[in-house]
Amino acid sequence: MFESSPVIDNGTVYIGSGASELIAIDLNTGKLRWKYKTGKEVGESTPAVAGGTVYVADLGGMLHAVDAQSGKGLWTFQTGTEVKSSPVVFLDKVLIGSYDQTLYALNAKTGKQIWKYETSGPVHATPAILDGIAYIAGCDENFRAVRLTDGQEVYHVPSGSYTGSSPAISGTRAYFGTYGNEVFAVDMKAKKIVWRYEHPVRKFPFQSSAAVANGKVVLGGRDKNVHAIDAATGKGLWTFATKSRVESSPAIANGHVYIGSNDGRFYVLDLNTGQKLWEFTAGAALSSSPAIGNGKVVIASQDGRVYCFGSM
Repeated sequence: MFESSPVIDNGTVYIGSGASELIAIDLNTGKLRWKYKTGKEVGESTPAVAGGTVYVADLGGMLHAVDAQSGKGLWTFQTGTEVKSSPVVFLDKVLIGSYDQTLYALNAKTGKQIWKYETSGPVHATPAILDGIAYIAGCDENFRAVRLTDGQEVYHVPSGSYTGSSPAISGTRAYFGTYGNEVFAVDMKAKKIVWRYEHPVRKFPFQSSAAVANGKVVLGGRDKNVHAIDAATGKGLWTFATKSRVESSPAIANGHVYIGSNDGRFYVLDLNTGQKLWEFTAGAALSSSPAIGNGKVVIASQDGRVYCFGSM
């Protein structure tokens, strides 16, 4: 079972599994390169690759650092409880959020804790980083900016809604959906919400994380739709209906939106119009998000299969 999303690096696909493994697959052939046992299932945590090391967290709260070539474990770090956040590597630090309400910064080579920042709720979202600041949209209903050097809060903006998605940053704005059925745009310089989007009819939560391209914010909703929103104004541009909730986060490339749905289908849409270009039926829910690299698109399904397609 895969809820983790794949990542592509140097001709290899890395993904965490519900079978308590981190897996490395050859991108071109689909052949297994190695498996690393995490000890506990890997949930939604997506691996990060940097400096020849793969980082992934499991539902036992453990962050693992693994040699990217050999699959040999390098170090582990135990948080207080389960982790669904994905690690992010920036210079010499790896950041990870935990359901113990804490964002951790660790030394990327040794796993030693550098600092920790405590919030008022589980840190489900993956941090976004810009100009030395980590941004998290939290389960404690706040969008927070945390300084990377020392873990001190720079500011926070109340959203009034539980947030499980990760912020997408474009320019000076951060975009994220909430369980309050809204999508927010936060101006990070003005430190305020500049618009809110809510579908006029279908009021459902957003768990999918947004992608931003060509002035459009795209994300999936539990209303079974993919939504495209004007990044400047928050006006809805188009929706595309699937047959089940969309928890997969989109990837955008060459004017195309790639996204999975829990209806078991992988969709490719035109970014400008929302028109379906093609679809593939996997036969099992696709809550994993697609990865794009080397002219290929990779996505994993909840029945334990990894699919690779040529990108358009």
